[in-house]
Formats: sequence, C-alpha cells, structure tokens
Amino acid sequence: MTTTSPSDVRPDPPHSSTPSPDDRSLAEFGYPQELHRSLGRYASFAAGFSFISVLTTVFQFFAFGYAFGGPVFFWAWPAVLVGQLLVAACFAELAARYPLSGAIYQWSSRLSNATFGWFAGWIMVIGQIVVVAAAALALQMVLPAIWSGFQLVGTDPAPTSADGAANAAVLGVILLVLTTVVNVLDNRVLSLVNRVGVTAEIIGAVLIIVLLLTHSERTPSITFHTTGAAQSGLFGALLVGSFTAAYVMIGFDSAGEMSEETRNPRRVAPRTILTALGSAGALGGLIVLGGLLAAPSLTDGHLSVDGLSYVLTSSLGDGVGKALLADVVIAITVATLAIQTAACRMLFSMARDGQLPFAGRLARVNPRTGMPTAPALVVGILAAALLLLNFASPEAFLAIGTTCIVMLYLAYAMVTGPLLIRRIRGEFTSSGTDEEGGRLFSLGRWGIPVNALALLYGLLMTVNLAWPRAEVYDPAGGHWYFQWFTVLFLAATLAVGVAWRALRRPTSAG
Repeated sequence: MTTTSPSDVRPDPPHSSTPSPDDRSLAEFGYPQELHRSLGRYASFAAGFSFISVLTTVFQFFAFGYAFGGPVFFWAWPAVLVGQLLVAACFAELAARYPLSGAIYQWSSRLSNATFGWFAGWIMVIGQIVVVAAAALALQMVLPAIWSGFQLVGTDPAPTSADGAANAAVLGVILLVLTTVVNVLDNRVLSLVNRVGVTAEIIGAVLIIVLLLTHSERTPSITFHTTGAAQSGLFGALLVGSFTAAYVMIGFDSAGEMSEETRNPRRVAPRTILTALGSAGALGGLIVLGGLLAAPSLTDGHLSVDGLSYVLTSSLGDGVGKALLADVVIAITVATLAIQTAACRMLFSMARDGQLPFAGRLARVNPRTGMPTAPALVVGILAAALLLLNFASPEAFLAIGTTCIVMLYLAYAMVTGPLLIRRIRGEFTSSGTDEEGGRLFSLGRWGIPVNALALLYGLLMTVNLAWPRAEVYDPAGGHWYFQWFTVLFLAATLAVGVAWRALRRPTSAG
C-alpha cells in the first residue's frame, strides 16, 4: 500500500446518486463525505469564537499581563488584534478555496508540498493538544473564587503556588473527561453545547464590560502608566504584556477546521473566521480596559495574582461577581471542548491521508454519530498527561500556556509564508464562486501587502513568545528546563516528526 497525501489524492465517487453541492465540492479534493454536515452560520461562528473564548483566556492571563506590563499592557491588545486580523484575512481566502478539515495541514500542503505541509500539521496538532491542557487549567482561576470547596488540593488557590498548581491539574483532568465524552457523542450535541455556551459567553462578556465600566475608579489615562510592572522599560513591558493578547487571539481558524461539517463552507467559513476574531478581540479589549478601570487598587498586589476574579468579586460584590464567574466557567468548559474538537479534526485529516501512526484507526468515523472517536480519546489522554506537569512545579502553568501559543503561531506562519510565495509568483488566483454563486472571498490587490505583514508579524511574535526570559519563565530560579521549555518542546516535537517520517513504513489511511 502507498501513503496518500493532499497533493496526490483522487476523487472518490459520491456515495449518493444525488450528492449535495457541498459533498461534490469535497469529492473534488478526493474525499468522501464522512463527517455529518449539519453546522450552519452561527455554529460555524461558535466554533471559532469558542476556541478563542475571550472569557477563558482573559481571566486566565490577565494577572500575568498586568504583573509584567502594568496598566500599559492594555496597548498590546490592539496591536495583537491588528496583527491577527491580517493573518485571519489570509486564512479567510484559503477557507473559501480549500473547505477541508485539518485546515492548517491542508492549506500548507497545497500551497507548498506534502512534507512541509505535514510538519505544519504536526506542529499545529501538538500545539492544539497543549492548548487543550492550558484551557483546562483556567478553571483554577475561577472555581475556587466562587466556592472554596473547589480547592480540592491544599489551601492556597493561587495558580503560582504548589497547592494551586496541583489543584488546577485535578480540575483540568475532570473537565477533560467531560469534554472527551461530548466529543464522541454526536456532532449535533457538540454543536448545541457550543452554540449555547458561546451565547452565554457573549452575554456574560457584555454584562461584565458594562458593569466594570460603570464601576470605574479611574480614567483610561492610567493605561499609559507602567505602575507595578515587573518588566523594566515601556518596550519590555509591552513585549511581555502582549502574551495575554497573543494567547487570547488564536484558534479563529477553527471555523475552517469544521468546514466538512458546515453547510455552504466556501461562503460561510471565511466570514465566520473574521467575525469570530473581530468580535472576540473587541470584547476582550474592553474587558481588559474595564478591569483596569474598576480595580479597587492597582498597587496592592491582587491584580497581578488574582486578576479579574478579584476585580469582579471586590468591585461588584460577591453575589453578582460570583454569578458572572459562573458564566466564565461555562466559557472555559466550551472552550476546552472546542479546542479538543479542532485537534480531533486535525488528527482525522492527517490520518485520512495516511500521514500518522495508526492512521486507519484515527481516520475512522462512526457512521451513526459522524464523529472520529479515536482522535478524541488521544487528545484527551495526551492533554491530561500534560496537566501532570503542574504537580512538578507551578511554573508549568505558564510554560504550558506560552508553549501552545508559540506552536500555533509557527504553524500559522507555515501557511502565510508559502501563500506569500504563491502570490509573488502570481500562482494564487482570486477567481471562483461560492455555493451561492457569489465571488469567493478575496483580498484582491491588497493580497501581497496584507500577506507580507501577516507573515512578518507572526514570525516576530513567535520569537518574542519563545524568548527564554528567566524572569518570566523561571522567576524562582533553579528550573532551567522551564526557562527553555518552549524551545525544548518545539525541538522535541520536530525531532519526533523527523524520526517518524524517516523510519515509518508505508501505511494506508483506510
């Protein structure tokens, strides 16, 4: 048997005598319709928005951004949003032309070659697994603040303490069991949970913004100060403070990831990629600003340890504050579910082409549920294993979080880079129509400048995030492996990929 790749697959005959236009479009790429195509526009939007999950990520990393950047870290937010919108615009074009599961892997393979695309997909799926673990850890920032009984290990809920880190791992594993179960049930159940969760998150985010801004203690001019910043100098404060925004604004490509389950994906996915990022970016920026304005104090140390949970309960009162924190718990749950789903689709897509170990099992779709079961179990187990690092040291909390951002940023650059080369050579066309006969989303004459800026931004942010700053990654000292964790993890990921591709025998995706 020979290994199949996106560059050499051939269309299979449709299973139905009257296939839908979406199914025929998929068959053009050489794949039969196996996943159930049941997602509409809002469900597609929910897939991208729930991965970004502004409440999950802002609550998880606000304290870190403030600790190192002070109030001025707010300005890293619009800068990152603009950079990621450039990337999202490129992805929107690709989602219209290649409406396939395993988006990053498929796009990179078709823009460059099968080997380069494989490494893009490999880095992306490993990064997604790390993001699943990082998202699950966010429960520690919220649940103990709602009720002390959620502190199952020790007494100190701070995630930077040994007790808090261990408890975060326990809560995270419990959450992963729940999300894994949902990911094997049925994609209609998955879609329903996503849509309800995203609706609750948007309502909660708007309420939080309104309440924080109406309880302001100071003016927005405070955002020009570096008061209490651990990082010296304005530029250094912004570079490290940008970690918060960088962690929030990833995963918008998930709308493209779910293309094979979306109706009219060529028309729907490009728009939902952009709207998911744009709405999450706007809401997140306002939450950060509201938190800075409503915090009882900027200098008592609470903001850099307890973050927004402290602001809500102290400024709005225990009742209202805890009710809003309960909404954040819903957001964290749905985010973890959505990220795990995206990782499952990436594993499925690569395995379908025979590009992973145990490809036949990983590519198998349950015909009743329309869900690839084995990838859900693999992602859940590996993410849970990563959480065990939190028992080793509290520094693992930050190491896991920043590593996943770097992995995704690098994978994104492995798409925008080949795309830019194609544009310069005049090999990327803007022609074509979507399922309703409209023109495919296109940047037109802005393609090259937008693409070039997107690639430059992605590479610079990757270096910024991975830079082994001792004061950031190993503040207590004595854990050199946490200081270099991101670099080491990326190197190990590449080494394992190279070794497997060198040693593997031809496999079949069937």
